[in-house]
Amino acid sequence: LDVLPGMVTIVPEKREERTTEGGLQVSGKERELAKIIETFRDNNTPVSLFIDPDLQEVKAAKRVGADIIELHTGYYANAQGKARFDELEKLRDMTLAANKIGLHVNAGHGLNYQNVREVSRIQFMGELNIGHSIVSRAALVGLDSAVKKMLELIKRSA
Repeated sequence: LDVLPGMVTIVPEKREERTTEGGLQVSGKERELAKIIETFRDNNTPVSLFIDPDLQEVKAAKRVGADIIELHTGYYANAQGKARFDELEKLRDMTLAANKIGLHVNAGHGLNYQNVREVSRIQFMGELNIGHSIVSRAALVGLDSAVKKMLELIKRSA
């Protein structure tokens, strides 16, 4: 609260994880999360919750007062064939559902140069969080080139 960032994203982390393996379970933690969110909102800091693309979690995020959700795209990123299509459909459906109840939608986790286009085409999708892939590519081609290539992929799909 001393820093007053432009936005706070609440993400589940387990000490032993190398990276986040799934979204925050808002259901069941609603009272605790509502208090935290209220504190940030009282200080004019929008709050995003990193959640799985699940209707129960989208609705719970709205109930606790989140302004934004960030949909976990790891399942989509790791899926193949029909399973990937099904995960993309979940992302589309949850983005639309969230938009209908007044939540802004972002997405991230596992997005890269091969799979970002489909997610960036989803109507009402906001920002995409793609740090690892861009930084990894930047080690080979430089940060400027890595960012430009990602932006080119996203713009081409719009």
